[in-house]
Amino acid sequence: MNQSESTASPYNFNTGPFLFLTFVHIGALFAFMPSMFSWTAFALFIFLHWLTCSIGICLAYHRFLTHRGFDLPKWLAYTVVFIGTLACQNGPIKWVAQHRMHHAGSDTDDDPHNAAKGFWWSHFKWMCYEHKTFDDPEIIKQYAKDIADDPFYNFLEKYYIQIQFALGFILLAIGGWSFVVWGIFARLVLAYHGTWFVNSAAHMFGYKNFKLDKDLSTNCWWVGLLAYGEGWHNNHHAFPKSARHGLLPWEIDMTWMAIAFLKMLGLAKNIKVAQLDPKTEPEPSDEVEVEPFFTATMVRQAA
Repeated sequence: MNQSESTASPYNFNTGPFLFLTFVHIGALFAFMPSMFSWTAFALFIFLHWLTCSIGICLAYHRFLTHRGFDLPKWLAYTVVFIGTLACQNGPIKWVAQHRMHHAGSDTDDDPHNAAKGFWWSHFKWMCYEHKTFDDPEIIKQYAKDIADDPFYNFLEKYYIQIQFALGFILLAIGGWSFVVWGIFARLVLAYHGTWFVNSAAHMFGYKNFKLDKDLSTNCWWVGLLAYGEGWHNNHHAFPKSARHGLLPWEIDMTWMAIAFLKMLGLAKNIKVAQLDPKTEPEPSDEVEVEPFFTATMVRQAA
Protein backbone atom coordinates (compact mmCIF):
# COMPACT_ATOMS: atom_id res chain seq x y z
CA MET A 1 0.00 0.00 0.00
CA ASN A 2 1.43 3.36 -0.96
CA GLN A 3 1.24 6.46 1.21
CA SER A 4 -1.62 8.04 -0.76
CA GLU A 5 -3.74 4.91 -0.26
CA SER A 6 -2.99 4.73 3.46
CA THR A 7 -4.01 8.37 3.99
CA ALA A 8 -7.04 8.34 1.68
CA SER A 9 -10.27 9.53 3.25
CA PRO A 10 -12.78 6.77 4.06
CA TYR A 11 -15.55 9.14 2.94
CA ASN A 12 -17.00 9.76 -0.52
CA PHE A 13 -19.66 12.37 -1.17
CA ASN A 14 -23.00 10.69 -1.91
CA THR A 15 -25.29 12.81 -4.07
CA GLY A 16 -28.33 10.58 -3.55
CA PRO A 17 -29.08 11.42 0.11
CA PHE A 18 -28.11 15.06 -0.44
CA LEU A 19 -30.55 15.48 -3.32
CA PHE A 20 -33.33 13.59 -1.54
CA LEU A 21 -33.01 15.68 1.65
CA THR A 22 -32.92 18.86 -0.45
CA PHE A 23 -36.07 17.76 -2.27
CA VAL A 24 -37.90 17.10 1.01
CA HIS A 25 -36.91 20.45 2.49
CA ILE A 26 -37.99 22.33 -0.64
CA GLY A 27 -41.33 20.49 -0.57
CA ALA A 28 -41.85 21.55 3.05
CA LEU A 29 -41.59 25.23 2.05
CA PHE A 30 -45.02 24.92 0.39
CA ALA A 31 -46.48 24.69 3.91
CA PHE A 32 -46.01 28.47 4.09
CA MET A 33 -48.49 28.97 1.25
CA PRO A 34 -51.91 29.96 2.67
CA SER A 35 -53.64 27.79 0.09
CA MET A 36 -51.90 24.72 1.49
CA PHE A 37 -53.06 25.25 5.06
CA SER A 38 -56.08 23.70 6.68
CA TRP A 39 -56.66 22.66 10.26
CA THR A 40 -57.36 19.13 9.06
CA ALA A 41 -54.01 18.96 7.27
CA PHE A 42 -52.27 20.39 10.35
CA ALA A 43 -53.95 17.81 12.60
CA LEU A 44 -52.78 15.11 10.20
CA PHE A 45 -49.25 16.53 10.44
CA ILE A 46 -49.31 16.36 14.26
CA PHE A 47 -50.76 12.84 14.36
CA LEU A 48 -48.41 11.36 11.74
CA HIS A 49 -45.42 13.05 13.35
CA TRP A 50 -46.22 11.42 16.70
CA LEU A 51 -47.06 8.08 15.10
CA THR A 52 -44.01 7.78 12.86
CA CYS A 53 -41.49 9.39 15.24
CA SER A 54 -42.50 8.37 18.76
CA ILE A 55 -44.02 4.98 17.90
CA GLY A 56 -42.12 4.22 14.69
CA ILE A 57 -38.59 5.50 15.37
CA CYS A 58 -38.25 5.97 19.14
CA LEU A 59 -40.26 2.96 20.30
CA ALA A 60 -39.86 0.51 17.41
CA TYR A 61 -36.56 1.20 15.65
CA HIS A 62 -34.68 2.42 18.71
CA ARG A 63 -35.81 1.07 22.06
CA PHE A 64 -37.27 -2.20 20.77
CA LEU A 65 -35.34 -3.26 17.69
CA THR A 66 -31.90 -1.76 18.39
CA HIS A 67 -31.59 -2.15 22.14
CA ARG A 68 -34.18 -4.84 22.94
CA GLY A 69 -35.42 -2.89 25.94
CA PHE A 70 -38.66 -4.91 25.96
CA ASP A 71 -40.43 -7.71 24.13
CA LEU A 72 -43.44 -7.43 21.81
CA PRO A 73 -45.56 -10.08 20.09
CA LYS A 74 -44.33 -10.57 16.55
CA TRP A 75 -47.42 -9.10 14.86
CA LEU A 76 -47.09 -5.91 16.90
CA ALA A 77 -43.33 -5.74 16.37
CA TYR A 78 -43.82 -5.91 12.60
CA THR A 79 -46.57 -3.28 12.79
CA VAL A 80 -44.59 -0.68 14.73
CA VAL A 81 -41.41 -1.28 12.70
CA PHE A 82 -43.45 -0.76 9.51
CA ILE A 83 -44.63 2.52 11.01
CA GLY A 84 -40.95 3.36 11.58
CA THR A 85 -40.26 3.06 7.86
CA LEU A 86 -42.81 5.83 7.29
CA ALA A 87 -40.37 8.22 9.00
CA CYS A 88 -38.10 7.56 5.98
CA GLN A 89 -34.88 7.40 8.00
CA ASN A 90 -33.50 4.28 6.27
CA GLY A 91 -34.80 0.76 6.49
CA PRO A 92 -34.71 -0.96 9.89
CA ILE A 93 -31.56 -3.02 9.26
CA LYS A 94 -29.24 -0.14 8.38
CA TRP A 95 -30.79 2.13 11.01
CA VAL A 96 -30.24 -0.47 13.73
CA ALA A 97 -26.70 -1.30 12.57
CA GLN A 98 -25.50 2.30 12.40
CA HIS A 99 -27.03 3.14 15.76
CA ARG A 100 -25.23 0.18 17.32
CA MET A 101 -22.02 1.46 15.70
CA HIS A 102 -22.72 4.83 17.34
CA HIS A 103 -22.89 3.26 20.79
CA ALA A 104 -19.85 1.06 20.18
CA GLY A 105 -17.66 4.07 19.32
CA SER A 106 -19.55 7.08 20.60
CA ASP A 107 -17.91 10.41 19.70
CA THR A 108 -14.86 8.80 18.12
CA ASP A 109 -13.88 8.04 14.55
CA ASP A 110 -15.77 4.75 14.94
CA ASP A 111 -19.04 6.67 15.35
CA PRO A 112 -20.98 7.32 12.08
CA HIS A 113 -22.14 10.73 13.39
CA ASN A 114 -19.19 11.59 15.61
CA ALA A 115 -20.19 14.76 17.49
CA ALA A 116 -16.53 15.56 18.15
CA LYS A 117 -16.33 16.54 14.47
CA GLY A 118 -18.75 19.40 15.01
CA PHE A 119 -22.43 20.25 15.25
CA TRP A 120 -23.27 20.24 11.55
CA TRP A 121 -21.38 17.02 10.85
CA SER A 122 -23.30 15.12 13.53
CA HIS A 123 -26.56 16.87 12.64
CA PHE A 124 -26.78 15.98 8.95
CA LYS A 125 -23.53 16.18 6.95
CA TRP A 126 -22.50 12.63 7.85
CA MET A 127 -25.48 11.30 5.87
CA CYS A 128 -24.26 12.98 2.70
CA TYR A 129 -21.11 10.87 2.63
CA GLU A 130 -20.64 7.17 2.04
CA HIS A 131 -18.17 5.53 4.45
CA LYS A 132 -16.23 2.41 3.55
CA THR A 133 -17.06 0.83 6.92
CA PHE A 134 -20.31 2.38 8.13
CA ASP A 135 -22.06 1.74 4.80
CA ASP A 136 -20.49 -1.62 4.00
CA PRO A 137 -23.38 -4.10 3.53
CA GLU A 138 -21.48 -6.95 5.19
CA ILE A 139 -20.56 -4.88 8.24
CA ILE A 140 -24.15 -3.64 8.49
CA LYS A 141 -25.30 -7.27 8.53
CA GLN A 142 -22.82 -8.06 11.29
CA TYR A 143 -24.10 -5.25 13.50
CA ALA A 144 -27.75 -6.19 12.82
CA LYS A 145 -27.31 -9.95 12.58
CA ASP A 146 -30.35 -10.60 14.80
CA ILE A 147 -32.67 -9.08 12.16
CA ALA A 148 -30.62 -9.15 8.95
CA ASP A 149 -32.17 -12.41 7.72
CA ASP A 150 -35.77 -11.54 8.53
CA PRO A 151 -37.75 -11.44 5.22
CA PHE A 152 -40.15 -8.72 6.39
CA TYR A 153 -37.40 -6.41 7.61
CA ASN A 154 -35.49 -7.00 4.37
CA PHE A 155 -38.61 -6.00 2.42
CA LEU A 156 -38.84 -2.76 4.40
CA GLU A 157 -35.11 -2.19 3.93
CA LYS A 158 -35.47 -2.46 0.17
CA TYR A 159 -38.69 -0.54 -0.36
CA TYR A 160 -38.94 2.11 2.38
CA ILE A 161 -38.68 4.94 -0.17
CA GLN A 162 -41.42 3.40 -2.34
CA ILE A 163 -43.57 2.95 0.78
CA GLN A 164 -43.22 6.69 1.48
CA PHE A 165 -44.35 7.52 -2.06
CA ALA A 166 -47.31 5.14 -1.64
CA LEU A 167 -48.31 7.01 1.52
CA GLY A 168 -48.04 10.26 -0.40
CA PHE A 169 -50.39 9.02 -3.12
CA ILE A 170 -52.87 7.85 -0.48
CA LEU A 171 -52.82 11.26 1.22
CA LEU A 172 -53.19 12.98 -2.15
CA ALA A 173 -56.28 10.90 -2.92
CA ILE A 174 -57.81 11.57 0.49
CA GLY A 175 -57.08 15.27 1.05
CA GLY A 176 -55.31 16.74 -1.95
CA TRP A 177 -51.96 18.51 -2.02
CA SER A 178 -52.34 20.10 1.41
CA PHE A 179 -52.32 16.60 2.93
CA VAL A 180 -49.16 15.78 0.96
CA VAL A 181 -47.37 18.99 1.94
CA TRP A 182 -48.21 18.67 5.64
CA GLY A 183 -48.43 14.89 5.96
CA ILE A 184 -45.25 14.10 4.00
CA PHE A 185 -42.89 17.04 3.49
CA ALA A 186 -43.45 19.18 6.60
CA ARG A 187 -43.70 16.08 8.79
CA LEU A 188 -40.48 14.58 7.44
CA VAL A 189 -38.52 17.81 7.89
CA LEU A 190 -39.57 18.15 11.53
CA ALA A 191 -39.00 14.41 12.08
CA TYR A 192 -35.55 14.56 10.53
CA HIS A 193 -34.35 17.49 12.57
CA GLY A 194 -35.82 16.04 15.75
CA THR A 195 -33.76 12.88 15.25
CA TRP A 196 -30.71 14.81 14.08
CA PHE A 197 -30.78 17.03 17.18
CA VAL A 198 -30.34 13.89 19.27
CA ASN A 199 -27.09 13.25 17.40
CA SER A 200 -25.91 16.87 17.54
CA ALA A 201 -27.47 19.05 20.26
CA ALA A 202 -27.80 16.17 22.73
CA HIS A 203 -24.04 15.72 22.52
CA MET A 204 -23.28 19.41 23.08
CA PHE A 205 -25.91 21.20 25.19
CA GLY A 206 -27.51 20.29 28.49
CA TYR A 207 -26.53 18.50 31.68
CA LYS A 208 -25.32 15.04 32.65
CA ASN A 209 -26.70 12.65 35.24
CA PHE A 210 -23.94 10.12 34.58
CA LYS A 211 -20.22 10.58 34.08
CA LEU A 212 -19.21 8.54 31.04
CA ASP A 213 -15.65 8.12 29.78
CA LYS A 214 -14.99 9.84 26.44
CA ASP A 215 -18.71 10.28 25.81
CA LEU A 216 -20.21 13.69 25.00
CA SER A 217 -23.89 12.74 25.42
CA THR A 218 -26.04 15.15 27.44
CA ASN A 219 -29.60 15.51 28.65
CA CYS A 220 -31.04 18.36 26.56
CA TRP A 221 -34.54 19.32 27.70
CA TRP A 222 -35.81 20.81 24.44
CA VAL A 223 -34.58 17.83 22.42
CA GLY A 224 -36.30 15.63 25.00
CA LEU A 225 -39.59 17.34 24.18
CA LEU A 226 -39.08 17.55 20.41
CA ALA A 227 -37.92 13.94 20.08
CA TYR A 228 -40.43 12.29 22.44
CA GLY A 229 -37.94 11.52 25.21
CA GLU A 230 -34.86 10.77 23.12
CA GLY A 231 -33.15 13.96 24.28
CA TRP A 232 -32.40 12.49 27.70
CA HIS A 233 -29.42 11.13 25.86
CA ASN A 234 -26.87 10.96 28.67
CA ASN A 235 -29.28 8.69 30.56
CA HIS A 236 -29.62 6.56 27.43
CA HIS A 237 -25.88 6.25 26.85
CA ALA A 238 -25.40 5.21 30.47
CA PHE A 239 -28.10 2.52 30.16
CA PRO A 240 -28.77 1.80 26.47
CA LYS A 241 -31.13 -1.09 27.14
CA SER A 242 -33.39 0.93 29.42
CA ALA A 243 -36.80 1.34 27.81
CA ARG A 244 -37.24 4.51 29.86
CA HIS A 245 -34.95 7.44 29.06
CA GLY A 246 -36.40 10.14 31.31
CA LEU A 247 -35.27 9.05 34.78
CA LEU A 248 -35.92 12.17 36.84
CA PRO A 249 -39.45 13.49 37.49
CA TRP A 250 -39.06 16.46 35.13
CA GLU A 251 -37.53 14.42 32.31
CA ILE A 252 -40.70 13.96 30.26
CA ASP A 253 -40.54 10.84 28.10
CA MET A 254 -43.58 10.44 25.86
CA THR A 255 -42.25 7.28 24.25
CA TRP A 256 -41.97 5.66 27.66
CA MET A 257 -45.63 6.56 28.24
CA ALA A 258 -46.52 4.58 25.11
CA ILE A 259 -44.45 1.60 26.30
CA ALA A 260 -46.13 1.78 29.71
CA PHE A 261 -49.52 1.76 27.96
CA LEU A 262 -48.54 -1.37 26.01
CA LYS A 263 -47.42 -2.90 29.30
CA MET A 264 -50.82 -2.13 30.82
CA LEU A 265 -52.45 -3.94 27.88
CA GLY A 266 -50.17 -6.93 28.43
CA LEU A 267 -48.43 -6.41 25.08
CA ALA A 268 -45.00 -5.14 26.21
CA LYS A 269 -43.17 -7.63 28.41
CA ASN A 270 -39.74 -8.19 29.93
CA ILE A 271 -39.25 -4.42 30.15
CA LYS A 272 -35.78 -3.27 31.18
CA VAL A 273 -35.65 0.03 33.08
CA ALA A 274 -32.85 1.96 34.76
CA GLN A 275 -33.76 3.18 38.24
CA LEU A 276 -31.72 5.87 39.96
CA ASP A 277 -30.08 4.78 43.19
CA PRO A 278 -30.53 6.91 46.33
CA LYS A 279 -27.99 9.67 45.99
CA THR A 280 -25.31 9.96 48.67
CA GLU A 281 -23.33 13.15 48.90
CA PRO A 282 -19.62 12.62 49.70
CA GLU A 283 -17.97 14.87 52.22
CA PRO A 284 -16.42 17.82 50.40
CA SER A 285 -12.69 18.29 50.69
CA ASP A 286 -10.06 20.62 49.37
CA GLU A 287 -8.36 17.80 47.44
CA VAL A 288 -11.35 16.13 45.79
CA GLU A 289 -13.86 17.95 43.59
CA VAL A 290 -17.40 16.79 44.35
CA GLU A 291 -19.32 16.02 41.13
CA PRO A 292 -23.13 15.82 41.07
CA PHE A 293 -23.47 12.49 39.25
CA PHE A 294 -25.94 9.68 39.88
CA THR A 295 -25.67 5.93 39.89
CA ALA A 296 -28.47 3.64 38.74
CA THR A 297 -29.51 0.00 38.56
CA MET A 298 -31.16 -1.90 35.72
CA VAL A 299 -34.32 -3.75 36.71
CA ARG A 300 -36.89 -5.81 34.83
CA GLN A 301 -40.60 -5.13 35.03
CA ALA A 302 -43.15 -7.85 34.49
CA ALA A 303 -46.03 -7.26 32.09
